[in-house]
Amino acid sequence: MSRFRTSRREVPGLNTASLPDLIFTVLFFFMIVTHIRDVNVKVDYRPPQGSQIEKLARKSATTHIYIGRPAGSEAGDGSAPTCVQVNDKVVDVVDIAKYIADERSRMSAADAQNMSVSLRADSATPMGVIDDVKRALRSAQVLKVVYSAEENGN
Repeated sequence: MSRFRTSRREVPGLNTASLPDLIFTVLFFFMIVTHIRDVNVKVDYRPPQGSQIEKLARKSATTHIYIGRPAGSEAGDGSAPTCVQVNDKVVDVVDIAKYIADERSRMSAADAQNMSVSLRADSATPMGVIDDVKRALRSAQVLKVVYSAEENGN
């Protein structure tokens, strides 16, 4: 009888020396392409539609004000009051000038001169509320007001 020799072959170990390079490359890729949202919107709003829409030139000198119903209120419920949000806080209209002054003090001198405010209002917001916000902005010496809208589907 002949005996067969059985040799035990082992699979060579996986070389993981380049694995950290690959992980850091993927991490840097996602850090570069990911847009981090600055503001947590606490107001439900559906912007109106427009036909002549332009993009903002300098977003660093723009402060966003959201006007609409409180988040979580039902769309058909007329009892929900209109809320105004600036800098992650729901504020009264009389406090807008203070928040705009704080925002302007954090900007560079060039951005503070070119400061503009983007009003993102719900399409069902009463015009009286928007007029009150515009008066508060005028008292805060903000003369550039941009209205945000969605492009018309036509």
